[in-house]
Amino acid sequence: MTQDELKQAVARAAIAHVEGDIIGVGTGSTANFFIDELATIKHRIKGTVASSEATAARLAGHGIPVLDLNDVAEIAVYIDGADEITERGAMIKGGGAALTREKIVASVSKKFVCIADGSKLVDVMGKFPLPVEVLPMARNAVARRLAALGGEPRLRLKPGTREAFVTDNGGNILDVAGLAIADPLALEGTINQIVGVIAVGLFAARGADVCLLGTPEGVRTLTF
Repeated sequence: MTQDELKQAVARAAIAHVEGDIIGVGTGSTANFFIDELATIKHRIKGTVASSEATAARLAGHGIPVLDLNDVAEIAVYIDGADEITERGAMIKGGGAALTREKIVASVSKKFVCIADGSKLVDVMGKFPLPVEVLPMARNAVARRLAALGGEPRLRLKPGTREAFVTDNGGNILDVAGLAIADPLALEGTINQIVGVIAVGLFAARGADVCLLGTPEGVRTLTF
């Protein structure tokens, strides 16, 4: 099976976890497959909360209502992908540059379902560079602090340019390579304390409750 076929399989399996009136929806290629599947049952929900402008546009394109989080009292389930995930449900997210809004939506959701292909399951995170969203004026100062932690931060650029990538929140992203993240919860707390950091793409304090992993043998379910 191709990677896209694995993603489509877990997106289809995630439909069984859709519950309640309001669904949180993540960002990225796997989340896009889920949005397409969600469109087939859109009559069962009242609306969604999107983790990015791109996700909101895709949902709206399917005729699925998109709500402002400030107008929502409760999110039953949040469904999103991951760049890496451990057997304990801790994740690296942010390859799609929506880590801050993803973290916010996840924090107010009763249940977090991660959907990913099997290659995302790792023993120790860090092979995928850790995204850190920062205030533009602080990016060099934050980069020095991240380097002091043993990482190799690199400013994310707009594709095909030498200009800094700008998130939906007006921030920049530092992608930090060279880390072997043995204690994701502790590192998440440490990076959150660096002045100028908007959010770090470690989801350990609020990790996944369930992970649906696409494998050639079928969808594997992990619960945490």
